[in-house]
Amino acid sequence: MMGPGIAAVLAIGGLQATLVSRSQEGAAQGLEQALARIETLRANKLLDDELAAEAVKRLGTTANLEEAAGGADIFIESGPENLAWKQDFFVKLEKITGSQAVLASNTSGLSITAIAHLAQNRGRILTTHFWNPPHLVPLVEIVKAEHTEDEVALRVRDLLAACGKTPVMIHKDRPGQLGNRLQMALVREAANIIGEGIASAEDIDLALKRGLGLRYPAYGLLEHQDIVGLDLAGSICEYVGRDLYAGQDAPPYLKSLIADGHIGAKVGQGFLTWPEGKADEVRARRDKFLIEFLRSQLAKA
Repeated sequence: MMGPGIAAVLAIGGLQATLVSRSQEGAAQGLEQALARIETLRANKLLDDELAAEAVKRLGTTANLEEAAGGADIFIESGPENLAWKQDFFVKLEKITGSQAVLASNTSGLSITAIAHLAQNRGRILTTHFWNPPHLVPLVEIVKAEHTEDEVALRVRDLLAACGKTPVMIHKDRPGQLGNRLQMALVREAANIIGEGIASAEDIDLALKRGLGLRYPAYGLLEHQDIVGLDLAGSICEYVGRDLYAGQDAPPYLKSLIADGHIGAKVGQGFLTWPEGKADEVRARRDKFLIEFLRSQLAKA
């Protein structure tokens, strides 16, 4: 799901990008998706015709891992979120890539230190966590493992910036990296709010979409705290914090949904009800908003 978008980003940034799959059929499907990502940007005037055509020429495919990895300057893995699988894969990558090649994982939550644990040259391994959809969301989290060399992390940061992304550096390899730590804090409290009958799932999403979330692209969380004053922020933390969900496990309401089989859009019920086709509508609405936001940023440049 993420690989084609990442490949499109790299190709647009001027790099030769080869999609690697276990089969030629899988690689061909990945290429088709990458081309669709580039066309989306071109059709919405986020990429001019000439640059789009050049990016298309930079895309390639293969089912031969050794062939692709052998000449790579950077290899970005976006395979299953399974620690044992990734550990084995990175051991294999290390053996077939050049000694200076950067080996990156797109993991959204696994420890990159653990992923690199069985490798020998761990200084060149790190996380590059693209946010979905990668061709539209600017953020990429660079997570340094315990042994990642600073020069490697900085080189990757500069490369991603040159590809038009907004890289942020995570200096300690902790669960959830950066964005997901913040997101999970919201998820657990949202589940707690529903479970306690404070507000509905629909109104929680509405409060985020029409309230604090609406201003975040222009007005950061910590910018707001500094502007209102940390004395006030500290006071609010004191009295609100005592009433927030403080358990280390998932909140009881979230656990009850999972136990009842209400695990989200793929089964028709989660926090919200998902009739057939609604998930596609929501994704389309998300992408339309992101495209309009990116076009507004391009107009300001």
